[in-house]
Formats: sequence, C-alpha cells, structure tokens
Amino acid sequence: MVKIQFDVLGIGNAMLDVIVHADDAFLSDNDLIKGAMSLIDADTAQALYAKSGPAVECSGGSAGNTISCLASLGSKAAYVGKVYNDQLGHAFIHDVRSLGVHFETALAIDGPPTATCLVIVTPDAERTMQTFLGACIGLGPDDIVEADVAASAVTYMEGYLWDPEDAKAAFLKAADIAHKAGRDVSLSLSDPFCVDRHRDEFTDLVTNHVDILFANEDEIMSLYQVDNFDDALQIVRGQCKIAALTRGDKGSVIVHGDEIHIVDAEPVSKVLDTTGAGDAYAAGFLHGYTAGKDLPTSARIGGICAAEVISHLGARAQANLKDLAAEKLGA
Repeated sequence: MVKIQFDVLGIGNAMLDVIVHADDAFLSDNDLIKGAMSLIDADTAQALYAKSGPAVECSGGSAGNTISCLASLGSKAAYVGKVYNDQLGHAFIHDVRSLGVHFETALAIDGPPTATCLVIVTPDAERTMQTFLGACIGLGPDDIVEADVAASAVTYMEGYLWDPEDAKAAFLKAADIAHKAGRDVSLSLSDPFCVDRHRDEFTDLVTNHVDILFANEDEIMSLYQVDNFDDALQIVRGQCKIAALTRGDKGSVIVHGDEIHIVDAEPVSKVLDTTGAGDAYAAGFLHGYTAGKDLPTSARIGGICAAEVISHLGARAQANLKDLAAEKLGA
C-alpha cells in the first residue's frame, strides 16, 4: 500500500470569498433567496458587488475552508481546485500554500476568470451566497493526480462541486482511486438547494461511493425527502460507513452502523456569522478521525472548530485551532 502523505485531500471550487453585511431588504430588493447558494454570471456578480457595502475578502470555497481549518489543526492537507492565471488566481494559490497545504493544480490559461462567492450576512447571522463559478467549471479528471489521492487517508469533496459535469467525473475518478488504495471517501452535502438539484445522484453517491458523509439537519432531510430528522437518521445509517449530522445549537449526531453518538454543541457567547460552520466542523471531525480519535471526540473537535468560526466574521478560523482544541479537550 502507498504510504500516507496527507491526512485529507480536498476537492472543491477554488474561489475568492467576498463577505459583506446587509439587511433583509437588500435580499428582497435583489430577489435573493435567504440562506441559499445561487449560481450567477459574471455581470450579476459585478452588479451585486457594486451595490454592497464594505467587504472582507479571502480565498475560500467550501472545501477550501475545510482544508484551511485542517491546516490550523496541524493536519497534513492537500487541495485540488481550478483557478485562472490572473491576479485572484495567484493570490488564491499563495494563500493556500502559505497555510502549508499541498496545492499543485494547473492554472487555467483560457476561459473565465477565477471564481468569486459573494457571501451576504444578515443581522440574524444567516448567510446568502451568490456564486460566480468562473474557472471552477474547468476542473476535470485530468486535474486528479493519482499518487496524491492514493497517498491521502481521506479524499473529501464539497457537494457544490457537483454542478459542472467535468467536476463530477473528477470526483468519481478520485473516489475510485481512493477506494482501490484502501482509503476513505467523504462528501459534504453543502446546501439543501444543492441537494434538491442533485438528489438522485447524491443518493447514489452516498450509497455507492462515500464512506463519511457530512450533512446538516435540513440537507439530510431533503436528501431522503422526509419531514423529521429522526426518519432521515434511520435511513442514512444503512447507506454509508459514517454519517456526521450537524444540528446547529443542538450539536451533532454521529451514525456508525448500530452506534449513535449525540454530541453537544460548544457554547458560543454570540453568533456573528454562520459562514463556514459546516466546513469547520468537517475539518475538526476529519482531523480527529485521521488521528485515530474515537467518533465522539472527533465530533467534539468538529464542534470546537465550528464554534470558533461562527464567533466572528468570515469562514476562516482566527484562533489557532490546534491550541484551541487542546485547551478545550484538556489535552
């Protein structure tokens, strides 16, 4: 078997996150669906950006956020994502590599520019995302390096990546390589509207290609089209090896065969921005899992990471997550 070099390899939409605050009237005036991720074109992205207020900009994307948190936790991480050979693309690469993350995806030299995601945060801390996929749509099977996947304990993909056809092929290729190498494959459902778009394909993915599933309460209920969380839990328990289901301030539930672990949420004095909470949770869980921690402890680390991220603006951790986890766990 190939020696493990990376704890987690993330595959995702590499994009620049632009985070702004706005009220509900801004959403209404611009016909935006609160709490959803919507795909937009370049002109719409520019128009919304022009209408919005001061912004915080950082490299992101769902899997990118997870990988950055993993790096902060001290995990060895790799990332696959497509950016254009432009200023934003080079800024993204520099930022990711500065975290100690292995990133060698070839730059796009034709087609649309590097992707952006306008994250609109309302006073209730809910986030509404307007995503211009840009160069992300160019990610394909040729960007998957077999040696890197085989050398990764877990290959992790964000559900948002399932929109472009070439990206689907890339993930399926990576999943096949990972399983042939005896590694785990993980998927985050990302968004209930994303689940609505791809329900049948996601159901097949979870059953036939995924070992570790991440979903929040709304996403898992949407996947199985049921009206309550308990029904969704009973269905998913037979579909993949591990399901890590988050429930906001109710904490998370980990399902592993006949085992069900209920883990309380970490206390937060004030929630300022829920952007990236699920991404951070996945990072914490995978960090614990690949380090050989038991499932409840892995979930606890996920909760610690999520609590840190929602306590400030932006999806990136501002504290050193390795130190924070050690402090909270009493290690």
